[in-house]
Formats: sequence, C-alpha cells, structure tokens
Amino acid sequence: MTDRAADEAAIKDVIALQERAFNTKDPELFARPWRERSWGVSVTGVEAEGREAIRRAAEVGFAGFLADQYATYATGPVELLGDDAAIVHVYARATDADGAPTDPDVDHTMVALYVLAREDDRWQIVARQNTLVTR
Repeated sequence: MTDRAADEAAIKDVIALQERAFNTKDPELFARPWRERSWGVSVTGVEAEGREAIRRAAEVGFAGFLADQYATYATGPVELLGDDAAIVHVYARATDADGAPTDPDVDHTMVALYVLAREDDRWQIVARQNTLVTR
C-alpha cells in the first residue's frame, strides 16, 4: 500500500514542473518527467510519441507560436487508479510574463488530461491530451 497523500503531492510536483518548463521555455525540463514510451497531443492537435519527440515538439513550440505565451496551471483532483497509475485534469490560465492573468474574466484557457504511471519509484507522464477553451 502506498501513501496516497505523498503520491498526490508527487504528481502535483510533476505538473508544477510542466508549468515551470512552459513558462521558462525549456524543452529539456518539459520532457524530463515524460516516460520514454509516452504520447502527447498539443492544443493544436499535434501528436508526439516518445520523450524525444515530445521534447522536439516543445522546442519548436517554445521557439515559435508559444514564445510569448505564459500560463498558470491549476491541478484538479488526482484520481489514483491503484498504486501505480493516476489521471488528473490540469487547467491552464493565460498570463503575462509576470504571471498576471491576461483576461481576468476567464477561469482557464486550456484543459489537459494527464495519465501518469509510477516507474522506478517516481511518477512519469504517460499521456497528455490538451484542449483549448474558447468563450
């Protein structure tokens, strides 16, 4: 039996790392918590399979259309599916570079569903599906 509170905290740390990588435009940091065999779908519908492809996609995005984009991430409830698997919704809100919301009337501008697995005593991202939210 695992410590569920510790697992939830570790999973939230993984999501916080994703936020920091997004806001610092660091593709290496972004790819770090992804499992070698993983899948990601961006808000533009681009699919990437594997940690290196996800790193390359982040590198292209951070240097291109995401270069001037920033966000804060809010982690929804973590659903642990046994001891070694979890899903979590993450809600991103567009901000300026200083973290101030660009549109205070909007709760979030993206929602992502993450699937994580514990391997080698650490939580890794297995899959993520992003969706832009428009009003």
